[in-house]
Amino acid sequence: MSAAVKQSLAMAPWFTSAITVLLLAAMLGVGGAVYPGLLSEQVLFNLLIDNAHLVVLAIGMGFVILSGGIDLSVGAVLALSTMACAWLLQSAHWHPALVIVCVLAGGAAFGALMGTIIHLFRLQPFIVTLAGMFLARGLCYLISTDSVAIDQPFFAALSQAQVHLLGGFLSPGAIIALVVLLLAVWLAHFTAFGRAVYAVGGNEASAAMMGLDVGRTRVLAYALSGFCSALAGLLFSVYTLSGYALHGQGMELDAIAAVVIGGMLLTGGYGYIAGALSGVLVLGAIQTLIAFDGTLSSWWTRIVIGTLLLVFCVVQRLLSKG
Repeated sequence: MSAAVKQSLAMAPWFTSAITVLLLAAMLGVGGAVYPGLLSEQVLFNLLIDNAHLVVLAIGMGFVILSGGIDLSVGAVLALSTMACAWLLQSAHWHPALVIVCVLAGGAAFGALMGTIIHLFRLQPFIVTLAGMFLARGLCYLISTDSVAIDQPFFAALSQAQVHLLGGFLSPGAIIALVVLLLAVWLAHFTAFGRAVYAVGGNEASAAMMGLDVGRTRVLAYALSGFCSALAGLLFSVYTLSGYALHGQGMELDAIAAVVIGGMLLTGGYGYIAGALSGVLVLGAIQTLIAFDGTLSSWWTRIVIGTLLLVFCVVQRLLSKG
């Protein structure tokens, strides 16, 4: 194979995503050889069940990063969604369907507001979404400073439901996360909006010269991120049957790490939305391996994730230099 072909392969958008998939397979393969039972169907399904909310969160973050931005508010919006959901169900006694619609609409509106401010005032996404993070976290404490338990029958039934598959089972939250992933892949790669997101993230000036509506694309990307954050909050509410202001602390960093490990460039315009799933599964596999080992502290999860993130950033930098 010639050097030019090798360089072309290394520069292909799927190259880093393929590395992530191989890394995940290697981790599970080595883990399965060392720890009997790691590769059982249910343990693998649990990777998705336990991280369904993070998959949805990373999908929204993926669209924002592809458009050249970043959203630090996703963890706080998740917490606000759990609090709003718990309060509306337990104190206001709203119907669950109405609660779900309101929470999702609120998340999308919150994201759209941040995207509008970023575009109209030409502010750094980092600053605006940081302010959004503090605002959302503060609103949680306006609702309640304590954890609010959810015992609404529909949510309780949903948290106990199982979808049996291949000798194991998935939760409804995991199924929803997979459906959202499929819709997001279609949106990113087979629609005009998806192409506009890639174009704006790749080169905003060129996208504007081609006649693309940069402002609308940016606002929609942040609105989508807010919607995904709210949906992740609903999934987390079902998973924990509670709303709490401290839910999702640091989860925005987990989402960013999953997106980068999944093969996207932080500078935008490069990568695949499907990489969010492989990135989240790598994070989940690290936690599972440490849990199976039983002798390592959970803090090793952060150390390994940090190391992986640094390695992927360096590799992407080297690839971008070509």
